[in-house]
Amino acid sequence: MKVSYHGHSVVKIQTDKHTIVIDPFINGNGQTDLKVEDLKVDVILLTHGHNDHVGDTIQLAKQNNALVVAPFELATYLGWKGLNVHPMHIGGSHKFEFGTVKLTQAFHGSSYEEEEQKIIYTGMPAGILFKKEGKTVYHAGDTGLYSDMKLLGEFEDIDLAFLPIGDNFTMGPEDAAIAAKWIKAKTVVPMHYNTFPVIEQDPKDFVSRLSGKTGKVMEAGESIKL
Repeated sequence: MKVSYHGHSVVKIQTDKHTIVIDPFINGNGQTDLKVEDLKVDVILLTHGHNDHVGDTIQLAKQNNALVVAPFELATYLGWKGLNVHPMHIGGSHKFEFGTVKLTQAFHGSSYEEEEQKIIYTGMPAGILFKKEGKTVYHAGDTGLYSDMKLLGEFEDIDLAFLPIGDNFTMGPEDAAIAAKWIKAKTVVPMHYNTFPVIEQDPKDFVSRLSGKTGKVMEAGESIKL
């Protein structure tokens, strides 16, 4: 499979038959190289309901007739918007035609903000383990450091992990470096930084904190083949 990074927390996975995008925040994301109208996807995976993660899901799902996989409350909300959804919850996994998805814990919030200053609760936030073709990709979503990340390193064989480093809303570089050590991924990529002033970070500094050659800074549009 080919996995590409597209700024903020946007990750695209291309398998032999399917294109999957995680947290497609495109319009309003100054770090991305993508355009909504040009993006062809089969599946959208969402970690939680914040606008900078749900992003352009509704438009993308409708223009591509894509399946949206999300935590239960968020999936229910998007189903009411007319999308084809599959609800999941923390600790649960499901084997789809396009690959296996398991939701992990993420310590954060989850809500969708509507224009009339209305906040819609969208359930618990999550991380995502995606498995296909004998490989495992971990997208941590928005999260602080938590000790159960050690269990991911003990029970999962993670080939590629995306960890937030922006601080303020998520882990900062110091805590993310601890998380990287615990999950034992073969390659760790920083995400969720420099999109807004409050989360400005130096990704190369984060990578320098990691032991061995596990860290990699990916530019928008850059891909890794697993």
